[in-house]
Amino acid sequence: MKNKELLLIPGPTPVIDSIYDALSQETRSHTDARFAAIYHSAIEKTKAMLRTDGEVFIISGSGTLAMEMALVNTVGPKEKVLVVSNGYFGDRFIKLGEAFGFEIDVIQAEWGKAVTAEELEDKLKEKQFKAVTITHADTSTGVAADLDTLVPVIKRHGALVIVDGVCATAAMEEDMSKVYGGGKIDVVLTGSQKAIGVPPGIAVVAFNQDALAARERLGHVSAYYTDIYNWLQVMHDPQKYFATPPVNLIYAYHEGMKLVLEEGMENRYVRHTKFSKAVRAALGVYSMQALADESVAATTLTCVRYPDGVDDAAFRNCLAEKGVVVAGALAHLAGKAFRIGHMGNTDIEMLKTAVKCIGETLHELGHEADIEKALERFDGELALV
Repeated sequence: MKNKELLLIPGPTPVIDSIYDALSQETRSHTDARFAAIYHSAIEKTKAMLRTDGEVFIISGSGTLAMEMALVNTVGPKEKVLVVSNGYFGDRFIKLGEAFGFEIDVIQAEWGKAVTAEELEDKLKEKQFKAVTITHADTSTGVAADLDTLVPVIKRHGALVIVDGVCATAAMEEDMSKVYGGGKIDVVLTGSQKAIGVPPGIAVVAFNQDALAARERLGHVSAYYTDIYNWLQVMHDPQKYFATPPVNLIYAYHEGMKLVLEEGMENRYVRHTKFSKAVRAALGVYSMQALADESVAATTLTCVRYPDGVDDAAFRNCLAEKGVVVAGALAHLAGKAFRIGHMGNTDIEMLKTAVKCIGETLHELGHEADIEKALERFDGELALV
């Protein structure tokens, strides 16, 4: 299936033919042994990607459902959760936690900046938190959290580390076997539609042994569909039933995970770093500057400020007519910036096409844009990384 548009939003991301082919296979019973074998393989491949010694849950749902699943299975009523927020999607943990009666506190960075280890240390000294949530790459700002500096601080204070990897998993390192100053990441949650490059509809949550022990200590949880105990038997034996899994999406997800592991995690980290730097360098030629400083910029997407005088709706509509779709900015940045994804199955030609079309769009709207120089900067940045 040929994609008719370049879908360069922060997710869903471009889907390639082998994943579409997998998606279009014959639908089988969710307890069919042939489907169960694919489901089991997808679970094992996800464990290998995240290098977890615990359990992985792959179910029908969105990233928001995965966020809920992560919290409700580790935190009890009136227990304290600290939200480390670098933007809109970090803030989503606040309302989610409050809905379940958790006591929520938050550190909110200025949009475009990241919460520092020093700020986190000061906050953790105030009280004992059961868990700390970190949005690894915030889709609203393009800011990445530095797990290497944040996770050790959290573990020193005895809290669980919950990483929202929705816009990072499979592109930015989330190694659950890695020791960060004496502790590890306890939970990673994600969705199928971003750096994994599969259509939306699958929620993924991984729990290490400490997180599983936290679930056991909770006993009852205020959930049914998102209670991991209801899914555990299915993850161990996918022929067993709790709720119907998204059969064809599991086919597609399995193919996506196969491609992720075939490329290799280190190769994927390097590729995403190269692409992100090249896109930002090229757009800089058009006087389009990233909201996030390069030192805290995510490798999966960029929130880009417009030059003076560019109308957001006109720009994105004109660009879409050329077959390149980018996303508008959120909250107070709406109309002042756009967001471009450069993750998952995107390749060099896709991104160079986007750079070219963005330049052409600026020209058509009456703004200067040196397309040749932008493409040279793109290629030059690729060579440097």
